[in-house]
Amino acid sequence: MFPGSIPTVKKNRFNSLTPGWNATFSVILILVSLFALVPMALVFVVSFSSELSISYNGFSFFPSEWTLAGYGYLGKMGDQVLNSYIVTIAHSVFGTLCCLAVMSLYAYVIAQRNFPARRFFTWFLFFTMLFGGGMVPSYILNVNVYHLRDTFWIFIVPSLVSAYHVIILRTFIISTIPETLFEAGKIDGAGHFRIFFQIVLPLFKAGIATIGLFQLVGRWNDWFTAYLYIDSSRLVPLQTLLQKIQNSIDFLKNNAEIASTPEGLNMLRNLPTQNLRMACTVIVVLPILCAYPFFQRYFVSGLTIGSVKE
Repeated sequence: MFPGSIPTVKKNRFNSLTPGWNATFSVILILVSLFALVPMALVFVVSFSSELSISYNGFSFFPSEWTLAGYGYLGKMGDQVLNSYIVTIAHSVFGTLCCLAVMSLYAYVIAQRNFPARRFFTWFLFFTMLFGGGMVPSYILNVNVYHLRDTFWIFIVPSLVSAYHVIILRTFIISTIPETLFEAGKIDGAGHFRIFFQIVLPLFKAGIATIGLFQLVGRWNDWFTAYLYIDSSRLVPLQTLLQKIQNSIDFLKNNAEIASTPEGLNMLRNLPTQNLRMACTVIVVLPILCAYPFFQRYFVSGLTIGSVKE
């Protein structure tokens, strides 16, 4: 090599794609995206389709008649739908924050190599993944011991810790945060809480965001907890409310002969069914779709952690 010449970098053919393969993978990713987006678009269109159009044409992107009957029926519920929205948002956001606080602290403790009871608490956590009491003991415990029936805390306390998510957070801490950082903090006189909040959390955002999204989606879609424990209408979440509405309409339409007048019979037969079901799906899924972009950048940073070796 002559002095002053620019060294040439030899490309590794295993780490590069030819234009042909690049275009092929792009087409594959576009098709996969369409498989996810097309059903969502169909649900949105069907929610505005009339029952007559659905009966004749099925689920179609081009209905013969448009209507707002499904959304109008939900609007007739008045403040109940808005109140259920507030309950769902409150217990989803607040419950997720409480879970992240407890599980991240638990994961930090069992990730400390010099903690004497580390193995015990890890195996204790793992034991709960293998064995559970079941629905009946859980119901008795929540109602007779904790007295959580028909209270807001039934959405928070029983699901405060997920053993699987704690193990994921513990593994994330061990694999991404060097032990020397903990030692440096202790040398500077920092306690465990200061180390956790000033050292661990700033490096822990990707793991927190990932588990936080899992918790948020799970709590947002939870309808069975309120179905078992909630009696008051002011604490009914959105998913449980929509489930009860759909069950009531299905019962009335399947037993339309209970109507005593022809007008009542015609009203029951004209109640929205399919478009109401799709309208319920739209108003449930839309907030989660809006929340996902706020977590996406943390997913990308989480995927790139460990990809560069020094």
